[in-house]
Amino acid sequence: MSGDELIEKLRAQCLKRGASGIKGLSRTFRIMDDDGNKKLDLEEFKKGLHDYGVEVNQDEAKGLFQAFDKDGNGSIDFTEFLESLRPPMSKSRKDIIDKAFKKLDKTGDGVVTVEDLEGVYNPREHKKYRDGKWTEKQVFEDFLKTFDSPNDPDGKVTHEEFVNYYAGVSANVDGDTYFDLMMRKAWNL
Repeated sequence: MSGDELIEKLRAQCLKRGASGIKGLSRTFRIMDDDGNKKLDLEEFKKGLHDYGVEVNQDEAKGLFQAFDKDGNGSIDFTEFLESLRPPMSKSRKDIIDKAFKKLDKTGDGVVTVEDLEGVYNPREHKKYRDGKWTEKQVFEDFLKTFDSPNDPDGKVTHEEFVNYYAGVSANVDGDTYFDLMMRKAWNL
């Protein structure tokens, strides 16, 4: 089996287990990371492949590990893991995601913050705001958590984190036309 076929097999197993989005893949990564150092060594990776039902021989496992280990440092970090597993998106999907991000990023600095959301996202319909339990700022912060990297939550959303989130959504939407419509409706584009 080629490296691409093995990656596709692991991706299919992750999807089968409901791990299509960044949060699900993050959970998969944490399960594989036996020592909790936020990196996978070759042994953890091989064990994780086995646990996910991706049966490979030693050479295939090593080749797949090297394909994931983009910087060649002998370990796979979460970014390398995510970039290897998320399904590729068409240009039209990337373009509409970029449009949505630009709409959110009012300052144009490449990072969406609470301040960027003011006037773009209406927190007043959020249940906890209506019930008087949260302030507008708390609603904004909760909203940003949706897109923020689970392995490095900082209350700010970069373009890469936004794309990663929608790569997971994209994996569950068959047609480009429907994905485009969904994004336009969600972000009033």
